[in-house]
Amino acid sequence: MPELLTVLLMAAVVWLWYDSMRARERAVQAGKQACGRNGLQFLDDTVQIVKLWPARDPNGRLTLRRTYRFEFSDDGARRREGGVVMLGAQVESLHLDPFLMHG
Repeated sequence: MPELLTVLLMAAVVWLWYDSMRARERAVQAGKQACGRNGLQFLDDTVQIVKLWPARDPNGRLTLRRTYRFEFSDDGARRREGGVVMLGAQVESLHLDPFLMHG
């Protein structure tokens, strides 16, 4: 019986890791796309997870809600902050701190 519990625990850890990598990749993609649409520079080519908690998706299934932050620049010098909230592997919301529009 302890072997079965160990295998189940290991499977849960592998699933969490895989699911987290998939959500992170989609958060990076969402941040890059938002920056591209607004003529901004997505900095460091990464996002950082700041919050993780269980939530229900629109179908009522239990999933994870993850909040990521990232940095971008509107002028190449100033660092601004943005954020992406992922519900499972889907973007739930995205925000960008106020930035200068160039035109």
